[in-house]
Amino acid sequence: MTVKVLIADKMDPRAAAIFRERGIEVDEKPGLSPDELERIIGDYDGLAVRSATRPDARILAAADRLKVIGRAGIGVDNIDVTAATGRGIVVMNTPFGNSITTAEHAIALMFALARQLPAADASTQAGKWEKSRFMGVELSGKTLGLIGAGNIGSIVASRAQGLRMKVIAYDPFLTPERALDLGIEKVELADLLKRADFITLHTPLTDDTRNILSRERLEQTKPGVRIVNCARGGLVDEEALKDLLERGHVAGAALDVFEEEPATDNPLFGTPGFIATPHLGAATTEAQVNVAIQVAEQMADYLLLGGITNALNSPSISAEEAPRVRPYMGLATNLGRLVGQVLGEEVCAIAVEVEGAAAELNITPISGAVLAGLMGSYSDSVNMVNAPVLAKDRGLDVSEVRHSHEGDYHTLVRVKATLKDGSECAVEGTLFGADNPRLVKMFGVIVEAELTGPMLYLVNVDAPGFIGSLGSTLGDAEVNIATFALGRRDIGGEALALVAIDSEPTDRLLKALRQIPDVKRVVPLRFD
Repeated sequence: MTVKVLIADKMDPRAAAIFRERGIEVDEKPGLSPDELERIIGDYDGLAVRSATRPDARILAAADRLKVIGRAGIGVDNIDVTAATGRGIVVMNTPFGNSITTAEHAIALMFALARQLPAADASTQAGKWEKSRFMGVELSGKTLGLIGAGNIGSIVASRAQGLRMKVIAYDPFLTPERALDLGIEKVELADLLKRADFITLHTPLTDDTRNILSRERLEQTKPGVRIVNCARGGLVDEEALKDLLERGHVAGAALDVFEEEPATDNPLFGTPGFIATPHLGAATTEAQVNVAIQVAEQMADYLLLGGITNALNSPSISAEEAPRVRPYMGLATNLGRLVGQVLGEEVCAIAVEVEGAAAELNITPISGAVLAGLMGSYSDSVNMVNAPVLAKDRGLDVSEVRHSHEGDYHTLVRVKATLKDGSECAVEGTLFGADNPRLVKMFGVIVEAELTGPMLYLVNVDAPGFIGSLGSTLGDAEVNIATFALGRRDIGGEALALVAIDSEPTDRLLKALRQIPDVKRVVPLRFD
């Protein structure tokens, strides 16, 4: 089937060109209504959007083929990420394509506030010459407080340092080492509010950051502070900001983003010292081209190669490493599926361990594949995207362990399950050659098997005649054996068998197998 992508918002033509160059069929249909999008979304594997299109739960419910949504830009407020995750759809953005542009806009607004440029321009063009009215301040020597010191915030810091500003930052995720590299001082929010002459915001809108500049915190700012927000609307209490501007506590504020957009009627409009721009942070020719190119390349890498970059709901795996990791992901999926089908609801924790050559790889997608296999035993339509959410909903504890040493095999993936009674069981697998996955140990028993198609898992007492009885029972049911793997703990002790068969076992066959003497357990397995 041809891979198809829909570009649903106006985007630089280079995006469509990249898709076509890589053999992906693309339709450009900006301006679709929600109903129109719902009617056609089922025909596409990928959806590329900017901010106008809003793929919500209703639209995504009709997206039977959709594998990825690419946002050409940073914010994904217009995408129902939770609904997409539930349907196993990767949501990715392009956080770096407009970073410089947004940072430069923040710096431009700082200059505009410092020198009252919009008001001075309007006054002068009105025929006035109010030179004494527009007394400004210098940026040099002032303290800039960053709320958020990630990609954009760090660029703003660099530009501000070039203007001889002192930069302090509040960011819970900023490490001391990173702050040192950036040449900035990491502080608590209360300290930043007291010290900063200018405050710029560079953080996403989350439950933790909503109204981070609340009325209470705005009251704590240094008198005469100037505030710039080019990040997300909702970070600043707009009513409180208006009050403090009118009182003169805040000397100036410049917002490029608003709690409600488009902001055609806002209480801040007309307030002295206030500057507004219509969400122009990413509005440069260079940024529009950059994000279009990046989203097309990222989506194509995922749809064609399995590479995942800048995803909000899935582990990242570069297009370069995807071919190396993919065979391990197939092995990991089957190991997870084996654990889920055999141990079922008893599993309460999973540890994914890698050894040897596997320890040199990105373990996160391998772990995600284990969960996809495991959760696929309990639920339909499970993949790496929604498996972690399903595992969390079940209260499943998940850990990853990397062993640098090489054991009996050059490369190994082990899935260790902890059961509700506190016991532990593990299955282990390796790759023969470059991409031939094999089970090599199951629950402490050495057993080599290819996990494929319909299979039977049997536990029995090691005794003469068992294999003959098993073969006879399958033969009587006209079920052909494809492969047979057998292992035991001790002579006369417990043994297990993995039998690949050519047809799905019937209930009648399973009942007959359970009646064979010394058989303790029979579980039908399925590996796609």
